[in-house]
Amino acid sequence: MRNTIKKTILSATLLILVSATGTAQGMPVYDNTNFISLAKQLIESAKQTSELLKTVEFLQEQKERIEQVSNVIQQLSAVQELIQNNQQLFNMVQGDLQEILNSEYIKPDEINRVTQSFNEIIESSMESVNYVNQILSSGLLKMDDAERAKVLKEHELKSKEMVAEIQSKRRRYREIIQFRRMQDIINNRETGF
Repeated sequence: MRNTIKKTILSATLLILVSATGTAQGMPVYDNTNFISLAKQLIESAKQTSELLKTVEFLQEQKERIEQVSNVIQQLSAVQELIQNNQQLFNMVQGDLQEILNSEYIKPDEINRVTQSFNEIIESSMESVNYVNQILSSGLLKMDDAERAKVLKEHELKSKEMVAEIQSKRRRYREIIQFRRMQDIINNRETGF
């Protein structure tokens, strides 16, 4: 009987121990070292995020400055092209108009028309230069850089068109002079028949 009681007590104890370990999970254990290192990592991450935000802001400012410089360079380029085109216009008119007017094949009544056609282009060119001067010096209509660059580009294209128009007129008048010269040679030739 003693053995049976011992076996029963042992069995009950074993049963209690097995069921207790199977259901009880135990208490969670916190490691303060890991918690402190996690807090340090979060603080360091916040500092890095703050630095990244400052870097992004700095890069955006630099991008805006580069765009402003780019707009200024475009404006300067357009103004330079406009000046070159106007200089070319003046040089062409100065030399070619004199050459055309001095030709013996231009009739006296045509001189005014030739001079007027060249003068109209020069006057238009001067108006364009004055307008550009107003835009650049007084900030006409409170334009921003992009709008100013657009207007300058338009005037640059107009000046190119004026150069092309002067070249076309010059070519046409030279062809008229050549045609009249050939006509004169044909009409005044000596016939050997």
